[in-house]
Formats: sequence, C-alpha cells, structure tokens
Amino acid sequence: MNKPPPPLGVSGRLAAAFQDHALTPLLALVALLLGLFAVLVTPREEEPQINVTMASVIIPFPGAASVDVQNLVARPAEQALGQIAGIEHTYSVSRPGVAMVTVQFKVGVPRTEALVRVYDVLNANQDWLPAGLGTLTPIVRPTGIDDVPVLAVTLWSHDGMPAVELERVAHTMEAELKRVPGAREVHTIGGPGRVVQVTLDPSRLRERGVDLLRLKQTLAAANAGQPSGSVVDPSATGRMLSVETGEFLRSADDVGQLVVGVSQGKPVYLREVARVEAGAAQPQRYVWFTPGAAASAAGSAGAAASAAAAGPVYPAVTLTLTKKPGENAVDVASAARERVDALRNTVIPAGIEATVTRDYGQTAADKANKLIQKLAFATGSVILLVGLALGRREAVIVGAAVILTLTATLFASWAWGFTLNRVSLFALIFSIGILVDDAIVVVENIHRHQQLEPGKPLRRSFQRQSTRSAGRPSWPR
Repeated sequence: MNKPPPPLGVSGRLAAAFQDHALTPLLALVALLLGLFAVLVTPREEEPQINVTMASVIIPFPGAASVDVQNLVARPAEQALGQIAGIEHTYSVSRPGVAMVTVQFKVGVPRTEALVRVYDVLNANQDWLPAGLGTLTPIVRPTGIDDVPVLAVTLWSHDGMPAVELERVAHTMEAELKRVPGAREVHTIGGPGRVVQVTLDPSRLRERGVDLLRLKQTLAAANAGQPSGSVVDPSATGRMLSVETGEFLRSADDVGQLVVGVSQGKPVYLREVARVEAGAAQPQRYVWFTPGAAASAAGSAGAAASAAAAGPVYPAVTLTLTKKPGENAVDVASAARERVDALRNTVIPAGIEATVTRDYGQTAADKANKLIQKLAFATGSVILLVGLALGRREAVIVGAAVILTLTATLFASWAWGFTLNRVSLFALIFSIGILVDDAIVVVENIHRHQQLEPGKPLRRSFQRQSTRSAGRPSWPR
C-alpha cells in the first residue's frame, strides 16, 4: 500500500506555491528589469565605501627643536591617544615646532564615532602636558576613503609661467569646480601664495628708536577689522547701521604707510625702517609637469623627435577634487572635466594648458565595465557548458536561475546603498561558482528522475521518490 508523501518543508511549500502560479513569470521579469535598472543607476567608484578612518592630531610647539618635540609632546600624546577604543595603531612625526600624531582606527569604525572618541580623549587628558610648556591647542584633521581625489587637473604653460601666476588662475577655478554637483573639496597643490615681505633694517630701527616687539604689535593691530557698534539710520525708521573700525591691509603700499613710531617729533613710517615688497611666499610643495612622448608627438613625427620634445620640465600647479560620500565618481569626474573645458579661453587664459593628470572616475568606469563584461562572460560560459552536458532545456533553467539571482542581488545592493566597485563585482563573479553549482545539482537531479521514469509527470515522480526515501531505513554512518 502506497504511503502518503511526507509533508513539505518551508522551501518545498514556497516552490510549490510559485511552480504553477501565474505571477511567477511576471516576478521573474520584474527582477530582471530591476537588476538592469540597478546597473544603470548604482554609483560606480574604484574603491568600496568602507570606513577606514584616520585622524591626524597636530600639536604646535613654537620654537622647540625636533628632539624636544618628540620627548615632551609626541611621546606623551601617543600614550594618551593610545587609550582610544577601536584603534589599529598610532604613530607620530616630530618636526621643529610641531608634532603630528596619527591615529588609525580599525576598519568599520564610523567616521563620526571615531572623531568623537578622539575629542573625548583630548578633553579628558588636558593635563597630559606640563603646565606652561608653551604648546598650542591641538588640531584634529580626519582622513578617510573619500579624501582621495577623483580628479586632478594640472595647469602649466609652454612659456614656463611661474607657479605664482598659475596659482591665481587655479584659485579662480576652485570656485567654479566647487559648483559641480557631488564635489566636496577642491585644493590647489604647488602654489607658493602671495605675501607682503617686510625686511627690517636693524640700523634704521636703532636710529629712530623703534622697538621690534612694538612694531610687531602695530602690524597686527593695523591688519584687523572689527565691529564697533551700531547707530540709528536717520533715513529709515527703526533701522540700525553697523559700524566697523579698521580694515585689512590690501597692498605693499598700505603696509609701507603704517606709522610704527615717533622720532624727533616726526612720525616713523615702516618703509623708512624696512624694505616692503609684494611677492611669492616660500613654497611648501613643488609641482612640475613633463609632457610625455605621446602628448608631444604631432602627426607623423618620429619617436626620436617625440622623446626630445618630452624633455622640458615646466612649473605647474595641480587642482584636486574630492567627491561627497555615496556620489557616483564617474558622474562627478565627468561633470568636472566638462566644467574645465568650458573654462578654457575664459577663466583659463589661452597660453595656459589644463591637463587631466588623474581621473579616478574614468578608471572606475573602465574597471566596472570590464568586470561586468567578465560577469556576463562567466554566466554565458556556464550556460553553454550546461547546454552541452545536459541539454538546452537544462541550460535555460540554469541560466534563468543565475541571471535572476544576480539581477536581484544588484538591485538589493543599490537599495541598501552599496556601490559598484572592483571588490563588489569581483565578489559577484566569485559567487557565480557557488550559485551555478547549486543550480546544476538541482537540474541534474531533475534530469535523473526523468530518465528513471520517462513519460510520467515530474511531480508524481518526485512524490514517489520521496515516499520511497521516507520508507527506507536509515543506516548509521
């Protein structure tokens, strides 16, 4: 007497519910369309959005030598910051007049939480340095994965224009590039900056009785503007006008006209005791640009001429642009490139070249497209091999299972805020092996049942096989 089939489990009931339901093909089509939609709208970038937070604690110690900075500031700072929970390691760099302690947190610690921990430790250990040592307030600068620039544009000129002139153009471009949607920070690297240099003459200072400390205080007080109150506007009822005193020094002539003392009943101007001139500051970083052989080759020029033309080195400045967290690096970099092209011959003079020296958006798009091609190639290869080994119908079943699973996964990753990067796409390619293995096992089992009982419905064959398996004694292994 045939025994009733054993009750189905959760997976069996789900499979039975979808097997003959009219909505199953529609759900499969929706999953496919959602996956294609996710591929088009998911942000693409080169690196994954992981929390790798680092914080640099800068402690100024004016006038101290490197050895004193290391012994009195850097080492106690490392011990105090080493109390933070969740850090990977700390290390310090000591320079004349400043100590920089870098705290690297473990992967996964949120950026905001990491900064809160750093500030809590600094506030709770305010007495970790001797009183009256002369150190200034520590400065905390966080660094994360989004601080890596996605685009770098280098300004240079064939005429060898100095970096201080290129910096003026770069500062104008900063305001334009910050308007790009998704842009976070724009910085200029290599510009020395413009300053007014005051070179004092000690003999003239002695002749006119000008004290150096008082001269310094006079300069600081003259270069300041501050609100001094408000008065009633007589032309409007109830309207107040704010009053400000002082103004910022705008040129070298303004600085030279400052009165720094009185000698023999006459005012002493700064230009009388010092040489005042406007010029470039001492550069902290240098940027040089050398055109490559491919960039300098024109038309059918030979390789020797190209190599010779690639020899000159030109002064340059570089603008770097970072993106906001979660933004598409491809779209941000592309919009920034279009903005740079629009600024040519307007903000960027005709004699200045703007060369894109780093484009992580383009490399991220190329890598993502290449990995998607590999994903499609791997899926197609699996379908072809299953078709050759088991048959066309089995290949269609395996292909449908693999494709629908991948598309549903891509949509879920987009919905949860993940991005398309080389790590996530490689993980999908790697998971195809496991996914295809499961699908092949199921299809091969179906194929085996069809060969054991040809001509019978597949569902009855499975029920009979389940009944035989249920009545079979279980042997210890």
